[in-house]
Amino acid sequence: MSNVAVIGSQWGDEGKGKIVDWLSEKADVIVRFQGGHNAGHTLVVNNITYKLKLLPSGIVRKNKISIIGNGVVIDPWALLDEIKHLKKLGVKITNKNLYIAENATLILPPHKELDGIREDTKNTDKIGTTRRGIGPAYEDKVGRRAIRVMDLANKKSLSKRIDIMIHHHNSIRKSLGKSSIDKKKLIKDLIKISSKILKYSKPVWKKLEEFKKKKKVILFEGAQGMLLDVDHGTYPFVTSSNTIAGAASSGAGCGPKTINYVLGIVKAYTTRVGEGPFPTELKNEIGNKIGRRGKEFGTVTNRKRRCGWFDAVLVKQTCIISGVDGIALTKIDVLDELKDLHVCVAYHLDGKKIDYFPNSLHDQIRVKPIYKKFNGWLKNTKGIKKWKELPINAQKYINFIKNYCGVKISSISTSPRREDTILLENPFKKN
Repeated sequence: MSNVAVIGSQWGDEGKGKIVDWLSEKADVIVRFQGGHNAGHTLVVNNITYKLKLLPSGIVRKNKISIIGNGVVIDPWALLDEIKHLKKLGVKITNKNLYIAENATLILPPHKELDGIREDTKNTDKIGTTRRGIGPAYEDKVGRRAIRVMDLANKKSLSKRIDIMIHHHNSIRKSLGKSSIDKKKLIKDLIKISSKILKYSKPVWKKLEEFKKKKKVILFEGAQGMLLDVDHGTYPFVTSSNTIAGAASSGAGCGPKTINYVLGIVKAYTTRVGEGPFPTELKNEIGNKIGRRGKEFGTVTNRKRRCGWFDAVLVKQTCIISGVDGIALTKIDVLDELKDLHVCVAYHLDGKKIDYFPNSLHDQIRVKPIYKKFNGWLKNTKGIKKWKELPINAQKYINFIKNYCGVKISSISTSPRREDTILLENPFKKN
């Protein structure tokens, strides 16, 4: 059996929750390897809706081990609230089925405060962050002043680490006219919850090696979409971590050969939350209709998503960079009532035709999409479970995406329900 990495291949919100939930039933271990509690997954299992932010999707299933890897930044209070909420829904969570990497970075109140301060500061570009402290926490990690899970085990060491962190933060806060961080309160608050977090703490890299030797099936779960990758996305309108498939290895603590199959989750149209370039955005009634039918509001923020036509140029690019083996195409049913459909197949930039999305923000906001037109199917596809039952025009639309991107279609989702899935290839089955 293959170990699979699931990667969002657009700007996020591609429907990873349903796909990962469906896959997690077949996996033994589910690993979250990047991001924070700014990205949500909605799961519906046995008619119960679970909204996850930090916990891997496998946590709602019995006899599965869920892991939060070192590449994730963790708000310990948000995590404990999420655990408490799931327990109320009947989910059993113990240190036997949840592991947290001891070297994972913590998001602290000063990080959230700094996130908000920056977004509210005049004369700066608004990135459109979720104000949850994700970016500042990653900054401290790279700046080697972060507080990590393991630091909670030693009060003396924790105090020293916090001194280093707040020295940096207080300099910034002073320049912005903000008060200094209350160190005593911060330490007191951390000590109060330390035992609740530390009981899940483990050397995750070592555990993963043990699982590999026991031939356990491992599912690596990404958070945001690849177009939000800090290196390969629409910089600076990106998240603060690497979201491509390669990050699964570094963010979990295992070799790249551990991953045998990369599954790219792709929505049948395009959406984006927050600021940043969006070449195929529809600022009209068609865009609004797609948004209404697709219920395009963020799981975590409830922010309205911007909607547009499918951008095949972007998806092909993300598939190449992440080495995608198969595409899980979601929300095809949202397009059922559209008479005409358009797919972006190239761009115009300064009078020239280009077949890729440029890295420069200056160019990204100026490219004009070149579309290929498709006839809609104007038939109900919701709940269809077999390829041959899809309308012919829907089949043509999907086949074009497959051929243009050069990647097989692994599955097609025809509703939010996990059972409404057309399976064309099993990612877990080795060829």
